[in-house]
Amino acid sequence: MIGRISGLLIDKNPPQVLVDAGGVGYDIDVPMSTFYNLPAVGDRVALLTHLIVREDAHVLYGFSSEAERFAFRQLIKVSGVGSRTALAVLSGLNVDELVQAVAAQESGRLLRIPGIGKKTAERLLLELRDKLASTEPALAAVRAAAATPASDVARALIALGYNDREAQAAVRELPADIALQDGIRLALKRLSAR
Repeated sequence: MIGRISGLLIDKNPPQVLVDAGGVGYDIDVPMSTFYNLPAVGDRVALLTHLIVREDAHVLYGFSSEAERFAFRQLIKVSGVGSRTALAVLSGLNVDELVQAVAAQESGRLLRIPGIGKKTAERLLLELRDKLASTEPALAAVRAAAATPASDVARALIALGYNDREAQAAVRELPADIALQDGIRLALKRLSAR
């Protein structure tokens, strides 16, 4: 199993990236939440990965955090949900939003994701509730990883009317230890400069 790839980011073509690691180029499919936080082409990048081996292909999926990879692994365990659907879910909701939707059994959040219908949303809520409840320590880690100052700033920007892409782009370069108010102020300044 390939668990992590580190190297130069050669190409970005949503939802796929090409990473050169030791002279070998790896095509890696990533959710949009990871894609928006990638550095510029030519910079170094490190992604946590999950390899899926099928009869006709070996497909590598990459994630910027352990929380995203954990959520992806739980999603693909749901009956009838493949890796493409799991990637779509993580592109439409960040991990914290997914955990909240499952905890509150809110199918409406899942229905807004392209390719997710009513039956699939209900099945996801039902099966993820059991899987997440049975792995409470892992769920706590997911919640802790999702609750960063940058994610708080992004949620504040979304509440102010910015879309997820704009919010993620604005918080990408914020210092890790920035206070919430300062982060919002700096992010708004960056957004208004565009």
